[in-house]
Amino acid sequence: MRLSLLLFICSILTPTIQAAEIWPEFRGPAGDGHARNAKLPTRWSETENVRWKTKLPGRGWSTPVIVGDRLWMTAAMADGHELFVLCVDGKSGKIVHQRKLFQVDEPEACNKMNSYASPSPVTDGECVYVYYGTYGVACLDANSGETVWSRRDVNLDHQEGPGSSMILHEGRLIFHCDGRDVQFLTALECQTGETAWQTKRSIDLSAVGDFSRKAFTTPLITDAGGGVRLISPAAQGCYCYDPYDGSEIWQVQYSGFSAVPRPVVFKDVAFVVDGFAKPKIYAIRLDGKGDVTDSHVKWVYSQNGPSTPSPILLDDHLMFVSDAGIFSSIDAETGKLRWRERIGGNFSASPLAANGLVYLFDREGKTTVIRPGAAAEVVAVNQLAEGLMASASVSGNSLFLRTREHLYCIE
Repeated sequence: MRLSLLLFICSILTPTIQAAEIWPEFRGPAGDGHARNAKLPTRWSETENVRWKTKLPGRGWSTPVIVGDRLWMTAAMADGHELFVLCVDGKSGKIVHQRKLFQVDEPEACNKMNSYASPSPVTDGECVYVYYGTYGVACLDANSGETVWSRRDVNLDHQEGPGSSMILHEGRLIFHCDGRDVQFLTALECQTGETAWQTKRSIDLSAVGDFSRKAFTTPLITDAGGGVRLISPAAQGCYCYDPYDGSEIWQVQYSGFSAVPRPVVFKDVAFVVDGFAKPKIYAIRLDGKGDVTDSHVKWVYSQNGPSTPSPILLDDHLMFVSDAGIFSSIDAETGKLRWRERIGGNFSASPLAANGLVYLFDREGKTTVIRPGAAAEVVAVNQLAEGLMASASVSGNSLFLRTREHLYCIE
């Protein structure tokens, strides 16, 4: 009876709880990296403004999601044989749950910059959904941590290890499966884990090698442009789908692959990064149908693009940091460069915006806080002992940073 009630609650809840109560997915409540209404600290160190610091077992780059006072994240043994979930108390930093979910007898190779637990969880407030790519997906009770359902049959060859995170939409989990062998996206019923729909990518990839068919992006749902749309970057192109049934609305073709950044939207335009090696940003109008490669691309920007961190918008400033530490702002309407600053460091985590400031977290433990305007004004530079691969999370006015081995609460 309890299980049936829990499943019913999970099926009807939607991720609309206020940001102060929940950080539901990768890049926050709107999936755009904004911690709205938060007044975060601008200065910290190992000895300043750290409420607590907790050593985490295993290895994982997933962003913690937050339900009430609890932070949920995934982790794995470095060899990929054991995949588990962690739950940390946000007030004390104590580990509340540490549960092994999947045993992997023969894990595939994983890029040294990646982990076997890089996809971020997603939550609706009652259930937490975790995803390890081809190795499994599960639904957990957000209170007890017990497994409600799990599946291990949505499979693909990542080549570099898993990377795409899940999203929630009206009682369904949606995620990309862009491997070098198969390319599709899937929606599962939150209540049961059963497949609601599955859509194959339609662009013909027979002319490119299998390594050029994979991608690691996370989709974004928007109602800009006249209807509810799912923006879904993939290898060799970006797609727009109807999130209710998975039907394709439009596509834009390009030659990029292995893309990681999540798209952002300004007015009726989506900004999409095409690939990893030489990333370009495409500004695509959302109101098209069919192949809109020649008709709906407003502009393409090709200098110092982000291979891993997602872009962020403040007003009409589209900003992004390259993996090599060059922070740029371009005009979202025209694609023209406004300014470019060399921040230094190496970046994987996506930027965070709060209270008119942008936070940039590098792999060496440095966070640069910037006030963007006519130029990039550096407000503070903060150093921790370890760097970040995971993107930050926020609850109230608290900043949570997952470094390579620890979780910090910065206040």
